Amino acid sequence: MGTTRAIESLRTLLVTADPGLARLRLASVAVASMALAAGLVAWGRSALVPDEPVTVVLFAGVLAMISNLAVNEKTVARQRVTTALMVLPALASTTVGTLLSPYRLVADVVFVAVMIGAVYVRRYGPRGFALGMGAFMPFFFTQFLQAKPPQIPALCVAVLIGLGVTLLLRGFLFAERPERTLRRLVDAFRARAHEMVLRVDDVLAEAQQGQARGPGHEHEQVGDAVLERLYRARRRLNETALLVEDQLEHSAADRVWPGLENDLLALRVVDTELGLERLGVAVRRLVRAEDAQQASPLALTALRTGLTHLARATARRVPHQEILGELADARGAVAGLVADTSRGHERVQRTAFGVRRIADSVEYAQRDLPARPGETMTGGIVLPGVPRAPAASPVALASAPQPDGIAQGRPDDEASRRREGSDPGPEDPSSGTGSGETDRDRGLLLTTRQSIQVGVGTTIAIGLGELLAPSRWYWAVIASFVVFANTASRGDLLSRGWGRVVGTVGGVAAGMGLAFLTAGNQVLSLVLLFVCAFLALYLVRVSPGMLAFWITAVLALVYGIIGQFSVQTLVLRIEETLVGVLASVVAAFLVLPKGTREAFGEAVEDFVDTADGVLDAAVATILGRGRGGAAALEGARDMDTSLATLRARTKPLLVDTPKRRGRSSHRRALRVFTVVDHYARSLARTAADLGSDPTPGWAATLEPALAAVRANLDGLRDVVVRGRRRSDGAQVLVHSAEDLVDRAEEQAARTQDPRRRNDALVVTRLLRRIDQAVVALAVDLGAAADPDEDQSPSSRASAGLVNTRSGS
Repeated sequence: MGTTRAIESLRTLLVTADPGLARLRLASVAVASMALAAGLVAWGRSALVPDEPVTVVLFAGVLAMISNLAVNEKTVARQRVTTALMVLPALASTTVGTLLSPYRLVADVVFVAVMIGAVYVRRYGPRGFALGMGAFMPFFFTQFLQAKPPQIPALCVAVLIGLGVTLLLRGFLFAERPERTLRRLVDAFRARAHEMVLRVDDVLAEAQQGQARGPGHEHEQVGDAVLERLYRARRRLNETALLVEDQLEHSAADRVWPGLENDLLALRVVDTELGLERLGVAVRRLVRAEDAQQASPLALTALRTGLTHLARATARRVPHQEILGELADARGAVAGLVADTSRGHERVQRTAFGVRRIADSVEYAQRDLPARPGETMTGGIVLPGVPRAPAASPVALASAPQPDGIAQGRPDDEASRRREGSDPGPEDPSSGTGSGETDRDRGLLLTTRQSIQVGVGTTIAIGLGELLAPSRWYWAVIASFVVFANTASRGDLLSRGWGRVVGTVGGVAAGMGLAFLTAGNQVLSLVLLFVCAFLALYLVRVSPGMLAFWITAVLALVYGIIGQFSVQTLVLRIEETLVGVLASVVAAFLVLPKGTREAFGEAVEDFVDTADGVLDAAVATILGRGRGGAAALEGARDMDTSLATLRARTKPLLVDTPKRRGRSSHRRALRVFTVVDHYARSLARTAADLGSDPTPGWAATLEPALAAVRANLDGLRDVVVRGRRRSDGAQVLVHSAEDLVDRAEEQAARTQDPRRRNDALVVTRLLRRIDQAVVALAVDLGAAADPDEDQSPSSRASAGLVNTRSGS
């Protein structure tokens, strides 16, 4: 068993270290482009123009690297066109920058104009961003390399070769296939889910060992080291889930995965992720429970047996039918605990619920998308509020997931929609109707305001950089441009700026060592240059500071190759970087975009108000109050319309730049509100069915749970829109409703009627999912702390001040 776990852990590490191999692919293709472009230019230089400075070789390599980073189109065809179009601004910028190089003041003015234009054209999407970078970087490097007008022909050839090599390698020879990347990401998510199950089992195993040590040891707490591993597994699971969602978000096709719509796949991933997080919380609470709630040895054995089957089902490269069999065995192992309605065993039962929910979620996903190509796809099984796939499975699941209310709900087919009288769906926000034009009238677009900020920041950076060192002012400019242009808030800018300064300081130290190591050896210098460039590109999506670290090391090697290396130069780079960061901070605090965010805030306000009404009406219906299910269903239709408006108003804030894997607060807020909409609609439909047979006796525990969930949703609205409470301007603090939902679930689980018990557990599951999603984003935004049982042991003291989910 130990050997098997070690092998699985190694496989998990290999698959999930770089989910989807996205970073490896970016770094490898970019470095290969750099090497090939530099090699071709070096060969041409030695054969045709041996007197040409070696800087032309570096220029070609830099253009190849930048074009790989800047082109972020959704399809290969668009990538090819955009890469080819980059030639035009790159040639123009190279020519103008070289001609103006002797005229310092004029070059500075034109450079600021180029940077403003480079940010302004980002409003045209990924292609605008790439073309802007195609104009900015060549101009910058003509100033950095101090190019002379006679070099223009050679530099233009270097531009053509650099971009041409990228087009050849990335556009044709190593063209990315979205479906292959998505399959790798889903495989990585499965591996992370497998790791999470193993870590949960480790916690229960340690609790079981405490019982085995005899009297006096059975209630010892599980060690912090085991809980820390579980915490890390949860964080990694979330990271991988976000990568899957980002891949789906930025796909041009509605179905990246054959036969399965992107929205349905995203919901499968979200449901499995939230279920695993909930299982982790339940297990932590179980092992820390008081004597009355401690699990018996028999219960721990049953839970661990269920987890063993879950681990086998989520392992890599398991045949489809074998997975379904393991999931059925997992449900069977905990069936007795799930059916136990006696008092005093709620924590054990809740953990068993978690095992069963994960088994059901994995089965639903597995029936939609088998783990390996070539296996027969069966029809999708519905989650609450999710439409069926066109070809429903003929396989009845009654023999597998038993009707205990775990992850079950009403089919959302067309017939049921007609019975409910609901509309076919909200207005398409991309159709051109609605609020798109209104948003433009509300104020300047974000790209316009950012271009103004960049103009102010870089102008300040040029002035201060010239005062500090007239020959190295450009480092202040690029620091200001890079730190500022990819941010959307003051806090984000300060974080990235600090990371760039720290990375630069470390890179200077590393660069000095490499430069002394390679002194006089150009071949070794070039090899190490490409190695450092690979590490910079491989880690660019992990940390901006690591990018600055390795790029600074690259620059040290470049200075060595062109014969300009000195310790004073590298120290000056630190000073200029600090100046550039300070300039960007000043610009951000003086000229902060507001208009588009105000429109976004109004849309958030409207959506939350509508969702709040849906939740209230749904629970009132369940408790036998109100107008039956009509109010909740009407509110659900309004909520869909509000979400469509919110999507439209969020678009200007989602500038297509090399982002940090969906960590933008606007992007994450939209994702969470979409999840809220999904589960709230499911609750409205469930309430409509329960309205004919309400449960008024449930009010004592269900109403407090609902009140807490609604309060958290309102608190999230406040922190997303204004960062403080509307009522008194105080700090927003969101507190998890886990305990209150647990009490409502405990009462539901003790219901003797299987049908009523099933419906009640569906309701608590939906409320819990809404609260999980809301609190998770509140934690990310610093407005909530994870429950004590759900904290990393090493970071409980700073709860609420760190992002425990995404690291942003």
